[in-house]
Amino acid sequence: MKKRLGVVGIIVESRDEYAPKVNNILTQYGNIIKGRLGLPYPERNISVISIIVDGTVEEIGALTGKLGMLKCVKVTSTLSRER
Repeated sequence: MKKRLGVVGIIVESRDEYAPKVNNILTQYGNIIKGRLGLPYPERNISVISIIVDGTVEEIGALTGKLGMLKCVKVTSTLSRER
């Protein structure tokens, strides 16, 4: 299967409760994560995370799907064209 390069944006609301759950999922997909930037925003009890991924559409979809199933987590992604 062909791999795609992409960016995944994640907003974690209720940071104290959901950040550990998000980190657990990101650890499970560490093999496709090539870079990560996290910005805690304690004044609003949120975190903003962007990750660079390099994987198949199925792998990236599984990652974003698991994150998106968490109640207080918003996820969006954009992928490169298949090459």
